[in-house]
Amino acid sequence: MYRLMIADDEALEREGLEWIVRRAMPDTFRVVHAENGRRAIELAEEHRPHIILMDVNMPGIQGLAALREIKERLPDAKLVVVTAYDYFAYAKEALSLGVKEYIVKPAKREQIVRILQQLVEELEREKRKRTEELELRDKMSQQLPLMENELALMFMVDQVLDAGAGQLSEWLGIPLDQGCAMVVAFPELAFIPDKKKIYDLIRSFVKAQGELCIVSSLIDRHMAIFLRKNPEEASEAAWREKIKLCGTKLCELTERQLELSVSVGIGSVRKQAEGLRTSYFEAVFASTYFEQGGKVCLFDELKEAKAGVIQEPEARSGSRDTARQSYVILALQRIREERERQTVTVLDKAKGYIQERFAEELSLEEVADFVHLNPHYFSKIFKQQVGETFIDFVTNLRIGRAKELMASTDLSLKEVCFEVGYKDPNYFSRVFKKVTGVTPTDYRGQTK
Repeated sequence: MYRLMIADDEALEREGLEWIVRRAMPDTFRVVHAENGRRAIELAEEHRPHIILMDVNMPGIQGLAALREIKERLPDAKLVVVTAYDYFAYAKEALSLGVKEYIVKPAKREQIVRILQQLVEELEREKRKRTEELELRDKMSQQLPLMENELALMFMVDQVLDAGAGQLSEWLGIPLDQGCAMVVAFPELAFIPDKKKIYDLIRSFVKAQGELCIVSSLIDRHMAIFLRKNPEEASEAAWREKIKLCGTKLCELTERQLELSVSVGIGSVRKQAEGLRTSYFEAVFASTYFEQGGKVCLFDELKEAKAGVIQEPEARSGSRDTARQSYVILALQRIREERERQTVTVLDKAKGYIQERFAEELSLEEVADFVHLNPHYFSKIFKQQVGETFIDFVTNLRIGRAKELMASTDLSLKEVCFEVGYKDPNYFSRVFKKVTGVTPTDYRGQTK
């Protein structure tokens, strides 16, 4: 039910308008009366009406002055001016306020109803648009972590970075101009019962720091965070201290919320995708430097050996280095396994969706949307993992099903064509021959 405010200093006018509205559009409005401009402003703030019928000529605050103030507070309200012929001089100012319509006294019932119906339809359209926008935003918010994780894996896994990284970063609104990697490493013997809880906690914390960043999932026992350095930052040294403070807070957060003592490694500031990947390996190395958790280590400080507090890597024992190198190798192996597992899971889900709907009008974009991947990227990994293109896969399913129907049923070839998802029998015949080497008629003859 919508809220309608009728502002007029004549009670009979207000009551007459309400009577017309209730008779013509029952159960559509909750009506509020205002006897002057001042009350209209007060009641508009209190009830927030969707539509306002405002008489121009009222004692005290005039109608247009009241509308001007109401418009500032309720920019989405639909405004209708009620006036006499003498007041058309106000038309220019009324238009500047976004007034939708004029109702000229004495108003005709049909005109009032028509105007209100139009405004209700407009409100309904706006409501549907807002709902669609919210659904889209919700859908995008669900996809953003997946896209972030995919981009993070591109940096973490040993592979050639292609245009996909730049495309993903553009969609995420995170430029790859310069930045660094941060790795959060969990204790080797720690029991990690709920990876999602840990991921959500760390991702939410890092995002709340106001830095543009890409967060990976929890793989094996570490997470990677790629932070973008704003070119407007005062200096690299100041930004590095800020990131170090962020790492310290992360250690405190995991200790307090999860009772886990993590180590945080931070790589050096580098440029572009390849640079971020190098920074990631530096961060992995730095995260393994201290044997005890709850500490933050910057790779740059390892190189600089500030004040002798941190030893050069060459000064540490060979056994400790070997253990840490083994961790890095194991972590990378887990990342590769996780990437392969995620890809297989997504493709299994996609193939299942295609197998259920191949006889319908099915597009690559629809399937990519179902598994929350960009169509271009989905097409690429589908070909890599399945060994054939999306179109070839669907075509083979359709022709395979057509062969089954021709061999086991008495359906006509035209019926078989429609049954497997083709609308043009001639096109179906051409595709069938291209795949099998024979026409549908010849194939059916061979099976009889």
